[in-house]
Amino acid sequence: MKAPLTTPAKAAAPRAGVLPTSSSTDRVELMQTFVRIVEAGSLSAAAAQMGTTQPTVSRRLQMLERSLGLRLLQRSTHAMKLTEDGERCFERAKELVAGWAAFESDLRGAGDEPEGTLRVFVPHAFGQQHLVGPLADFLNRHPRVSVEWLLHDRTPDFIAEGIDCAIHVGEVSDPSVVAIRLAEVPRIVVAAPAMLQGRALPVDMDELAGLPWLSLRTFYRNEVALTHTVTGETRRLAFRPRVSTDSLYALRSAAAMGLGVCVASAWMLADDLAQGRLLHLVPQWQAPPLPMYLVYPYARFYPAKLRRFVETMRQAVPAAMAGTAAQAG
Repeated sequence: MKAPLTTPAKAAAPRAGVLPTSSSTDRVELMQTFVRIVEAGSLSAAAAQMGTTQPTVSRRLQMLERSLGLRLLQRSTHAMKLTEDGERCFERAKELVAGWAAFESDLRGAGDEPEGTLRVFVPHAFGQQHLVGPLADFLNRHPRVSVEWLLHDRTPDFIAEGIDCAIHVGEVSDPSVVAIRLAEVPRIVVAAPAMLQGRALPVDMDELAGLPWLSLRTFYRNEVALTHTVTGETRRLAFRPRVSTDSLYALRSAAAMGLGVCVASAWMLADDLAQGRLLHLVPQWQAPPLPMYLVYPYARFYPAKLRRFVETMRQAVPAAMAGTAAQAG
């Protein structure tokens, strides 16, 4: 059963040396402090972020715990951990703090003025190239926002890592997040001329299967499925990769050095194909395109900085991907 968030109707006056209850203190401020402590990871870090002192932060935490009648944090010299009650309180406190921020913004007419820091997870390859343009558009439109652009080829733990949203390539199976489909990433089969050693280009799947292969572990390891663009036939090709990597850049480099055949994003290979460093093999056979999503956790309130970022990405990313697809073609 959840503890009530209200204080008793009547409370005794505090004795000397005893902490007062929060009846004389802004309850929202105490909740804000608690949320900041958890997200920062320590009282000292929270104090630094809030521009106050550690004793002040500690006193606010104690006042909140007293008013709720709950122990929210277990603290030792070297560690801090949420109690079971603290975990429940943290989730509710975030909602309350966000709702209060929305309420204040609406009253002040500032609900459409994005500000603050936005933390975004993006894939290494896309985050260093084609998504920087849309990011620049967003920042130019909203000068009061700053962005932490974090390059990772994985899905973040939004709560634990304090991430506002992520660009994700591949299907999304987590039911606790909102996933907005932005574009598709075409993929093709390529290899370097040196790998063929003067042999003719393969023309069918059987010839392709006899070549050495590379794999991109995040999307395929020991097998790829290719579909014929005319007949719609799909065939699976199994292999033992000479090189297996989780980096799209490393995959492209290994292919360009003649180490094997690979399936990779068409946009990233356009320059190599144009310069002859790579060859497009069996163009009538293609790997299924990968969906690209903008992902963020469900919430009752979304700050303006996130809403505007979502709007920008929904408009800019499809156009950017269409341009790269045309270039690759």
